[in-house]
Amino acid sequence: MGLSGVDGAILRANRKKKLVIIDEHDRKRIIEGGYTGKITKVNSALLEILVDNGYLPVVAPIALGEENEFLNVDADRAAGQVSGAVKAEKVVFLTDVQGVRLGNEYVKRMHMRDIEKILPKMGPGMDKKVIASVEALEAGVKEAIISSGLVEEPLTSALNHVNGTVITIE
Repeated sequence: MGLSGVDGAILRANRKKKLVIIDEHDRKRIIEGGYTGKITKVNSALLEILVDNGYLPVVAPIALGEENEFLNVDADRAAGQVSGAVKAEKVVFLTDVQGVRLGNEYVKRMHMRDIEKILPKMGPGMDKKVIASVEALEAGVKEAIISSGLVEEPLTSALNHVNGTVITIE
């Protein structure tokens, strides 16, 4: 069932005042935050009702702000927050690469304790997935998997650890 984070106030967020971007000259710049937000709360009640009744909720990353304005939130971080709120055992982030790559190699397994030192070595797309994984693990999810969605049976191969990077607390 397709929903947005606005439906039933599934996602609440604080509006970002400023954003850091990389301009066309590869320099960091600070710009106005616009209608972007950072998730502060997940109302899992509606999601749990849907799942209990045989539905698979798919939540678009739009949240309600403090003044009930619609805010765009990061999809990976929303998935991590939602998975923690519903007490999921695993969360899978599908992407267009095999998993987390450090140097020339894909990493099969990572521990949360190692993330802080390797996070600066990751690109801007992958770092969000890893941060979302950490947030999910901190919220009680047992395992986060970052894996390719371009392989045959992407979810099954990720869940069976055939494909991707598995991130755990231990």
